[in-house]
Amino acid sequence: MPTAAAQPTLHDPLPLASGQVLPNRIMKSALSEGLANGDNAPDARLERLYARWSRGGYGLIVTGNVMVDRRHCGEPGNVAMEDERHLPALTRWAKIAKDGGAKVWVQLNHPGRQANPIVTRTRAVAPSAIAVGIPGIPAPRALTEDEIVDIIARFGAAARVAEAAGFDGVQIHGAHGYLVSQFLSPLSNQRTDAWGGDAERRRRFVLEVVRSIRAAVRPGFGVGIKLNSADFQRGGFSEDESRAVIEQLSAEQVDLIEISGGSYESPAMLDRPRTVSTSTRAREAYFLDYAETARQAAGAIPIAVTGGFRSHSAMSAALADGTCDLIGLGRPTAVIPSAAADLLGERTATLPTPHITLGLPPRLAANGGLKSADGALDLQWHTDQLHLLGAGNDPDPDRSPWRTAVTMLRRNGFDAFRSKRSAAPRSAADRAARKFRTERAVGRYVMNPTVRALGKVGIRTAFAGEIETVGRKSGEARRVPVSLLFDDQGAWAICQHGLRSGWGLNISANPNIRVRQGDRWRTGTAVLLPDDDVVARTRSFAPHPALAPFARGVFAALESDPVTVRITFTDN
Repeated sequence: MPTAAAQPTLHDPLPLASGQVLPNRIMKSALSEGLANGDNAPDARLERLYARWSRGGYGLIVTGNVMVDRRHCGEPGNVAMEDERHLPALTRWAKIAKDGGAKVWVQLNHPGRQANPIVTRTRAVAPSAIAVGIPGIPAPRALTEDEIVDIIARFGAAARVAEAAGFDGVQIHGAHGYLVSQFLSPLSNQRTDAWGGDAERRRRFVLEVVRSIRAAVRPGFGVGIKLNSADFQRGGFSEDESRAVIEQLSAEQVDLIEISGGSYESPAMLDRPRTVSTSTRAREAYFLDYAETARQAAGAIPIAVTGGFRSHSAMSAALADGTCDLIGLGRPTAVIPSAAADLLGERTATLPTPHITLGLPPRLAANGGLKSADGALDLQWHTDQLHLLGAGNDPDPDRSPWRTAVTMLRRNGFDAFRSKRSAAPRSAADRAARKFRTERAVGRYVMNPTVRALGKVGIRTAFAGEIETVGRKSGEARRVPVSLLFDDQGAWAICQHGLRSGWGLNISANPNIRVRQGDRWRTGTAVLLPDDDVVARTRSFAPHPALAPFARGVFAALESDPVTVRITFTDN
C-alpha cells in the first residue's frame, strides 16, 4: 500500500509508459454513441457531444466503440475507421474532444458474433460457429486463418488512422463479449488450431492485435485495453485466465488496462451483482476485488476500474489504497457531462444514479427475460441522453423510461423480438418456405381472430378493417382483415404479403371489391401498386407521428413483402 505521503488523489496526474501524462485520475469511459452518419463517419452531432465532454474536466476521454471493419457493426450509428477516407471529419472530432486538455483515445472494436443484424448485411463471424445466446442474433460462421490475420491488421490500420487524425491513443475493446473476448473465452472459441484449443492459444489473438497496433504507430501514441475480469458464465473466461492475459500484456508496451466484466449474454457491466458484501457495497465499484489481484499481475501498468463509482469518497479511497490508478465513469457522464469537473471542484460529492426501469409488478420484474430487457432499457436511456447532447440540448434526467422503450423500437424495429436463428445457413427455398409459414400462421391465428373479436365488440379502427374480394377459383366472397386509410374518393390499403397474397391475386383477377368503412360496406375497384413507396405509405397509417416507424417495423418483423393497394369507391 502506498505511504501516506505518496497516496494519489483524483487531482494527481498519471504518467504512462508511452510518455503521455493524464492531467488527473478521472476517465470518461467508452459509451457507444450511435451518432455516425450513414457512411459510418462522425458528423456535427459527435462534435457537439464531445465539446461538452471536453469541458467536463476529465484526464482521459475514451470514445465509444469504433469499428475496424464497416461490414461488421455492433449497433446502428457506429463510426468505422478503416482508412483515411473520413480523415477531415475524424480530425475535427479529435480536435474538439481535446480542446479542454484531456487526452483522447479511440476505442477500437470488432463485434464478431455480436454484430447487429439490422445494420450488418454480411454474416457475422467469430472464432467458432457458435451462436450468442441473444434472441434475434444470427449464428456466426467460423473465421478462416486468413480472415483472422486480416482483422489483426485492421486494428493496426485503424490505430494508424486515429494517430493521423490527432487522437492521443487507442483502446482495444477486449470485453463485453465482442470479438477479442470471444477469442479468449472457451465457450465461444472452440478452435483446435493455433488460435484456440487451450488458454495460451486463445490469448494469441489479443496479443497479436496489440503488436499490430504498436507496430503501426509512434512510441508516444497510447495503447490500452478494456478487459473482462470474467464473463460470468459457467465454463467461460475466468478470473485466473484474465490475470494470465494481464501478465502477458505487461510485456507488450501497453499503457493502461481497464477492468470490466460480463457480456451481453451475462451483463455484469450493466448493474451491481444481486448479492454483495457490506464492504463491497461501501466501495461501490463492481470489480475492485478483482482489480486488487490484477494489479499484481499488471506490474507497472496502471489499472483503471469502471462500473459503480458514484461518490468522491469511494473514488478517493480506491486510489489511496492502491487498488486502481484511474477511475472510470461511464453512464454518469451521459447525464452529467461535467462529472469530473464537478467532483474535482467539489461542486458535488456524489453523482446521482437514475434507476431506469419500466416499473413492472414484482412478479413480472423477476422474469429473467424482462430483467435483461430492463438492462437494455437502461443502456438505451443513457444513449438517448447522448443523442440529446449531440443535438445541442441538455440531458433530461427526468426522461420517461417508457419514452425510451418507444425509441428502442423506432431505432431497432422488431428484430430484437425474433427467435434465435439456427447455425446452418438456409437456402432461398428454405427462407421462402419459412416466410410463407410465418405469414400464414400470423394471418390465420393472430390477425383474423383479432379482427373478428374486435368487430364483435363494436371496435372499428384503421388497423382492424376488412376487404371482401371474389375468389378467383371458387367465385365466392372472401373477407380478410386489412389496414385501411380512408379519404373522400376511396381508401389506401396495404396488402401485407403482396403478390403472394390470396386476396392480392383475387384483385388482379377481379378488381371489383367491397370494403368495410365503420359499420358500412362500400363497393369499389382496387388496383395493386407495386411501384408505390410502401414504407412511406405505411407510415401514413399511424394515428400519431411518433408511432409512424412501427408500421413498417411490423411488416419487417413478419418477414412479409407488402404492396400498396388503391381502392376507388364506385357507390358515391
